[in-house]
Amino acid sequence: MFSEFRAFIARGNVLDLAVAVIIGAAFATITASLTDDIIMPVVGAVFGGLDFANHFTLLGPIPDGFKGDVGSYADLKKAGVAVLGWGQFVTVLINFLILAFAIFLIVRYANRLTKRGEDVPAGPTEIELLTEIRDEIKKRS
Repeated sequence: MFSEFRAFIARGNVLDLAVAVIIGAAFATITASLTDDIIMPVVGAVFGGLDFANHFTLLGPIPDGFKGDVGSYADLKKAGVAVLGWGQFVTVLINFLILAFAIFLIVRYANRLTKRGEDVPAGPTEIELLTEIRDEIKKRS
């Protein structure tokens, strides 16, 4: 059983998938930072200092003895208050769109590289070569 597992892991596509998952997770972290640390502050500045992460709609009562900021989505969520975090959703949606666009550009570039190899005209088929050889032999006989 161990040898079968080792053979499975050693297959190229499993290793490629593992590398892709690791790189994808790192790329997602970079994209999240780009969204949270660069894009959203600029968007917030353009719209008058808005921080989308703290935009929410309160759906339930705030419990007695709440010791956090009533205007903080994170504090309310941590306390178990029912809140609709639409600002956080907008941030995650923008993060997804950036990530999807970056992946689109990568796939588009990879497809262009692949097509360059296909632009080379194919040589004659095996049947065409055999036909040419047969015809040449007939001429010489």
